[in-house]
Amino acid sequence: MVRTRLTAQERHAQLVDAAVTAFAQGGYAGTTTDQVARIAGVSQPYVIRLFGSKQDLFLATVRHAGDRVQQIWRDAAAEDPTLDGLGRAYKQLLTERDLLVVLLHGFAAAADPGLGDAVRQCYGDQFTLVRELTGASAEEVRDFFAHGMLITVLGAMRVLGPDAVEPQPWVTELLSTLPSAGGE
Repeated sequence: MVRTRLTAQERHAQLVDAAVTAFAQGGYAGTTTDQVARIAGVSQPYVIRLFGSKQDLFLATVRHAGDRVQQIWRDAAAEDPTLDGLGRAYKQLLTERDLLVVLLHGFAAAADPGLGDAVRQCYGDQFTLVRELTGASAEEVRDFFAHGMLITVLGAMRVLGPDAVEPQPWVTELLSTLPSAGGE
């Protein structure tokens, strides 16, 4: 059997993918670099060698999740540069639930001085991108983000998305208020 070595870029991507899984499960405080290493099938010292620290690995993971959201919006805007177009595209992230959960963990960890600036920058970049792609006002983008955060939270709780749990009455009532979300 011939083994091929991964390039540094491929190994970096492999570790970030493993970190998405680990941080989605345990958050920043509850996840160790050893857990990430085990998921990736590498040693813990290798993770540290590549990223320097758990904090840097977490930040790379949050940036990866934020970049994925932005890429989905850019792709959507190429066909429909409206808030509705971006919103429809964002729903596809419900199938990538761990990315959304990582972003939520990032927002929750933003009080940490070593994380806060980068997490706020990620959110700010998303806000700015939506304004640029759609030409929407700050108020319209605020409402778009409020709606999107609700969808993110519902997806994280498995109320929406491909692995949704059986809805309780409050869920059905809430979903009935969302445009086109009831069919998710």
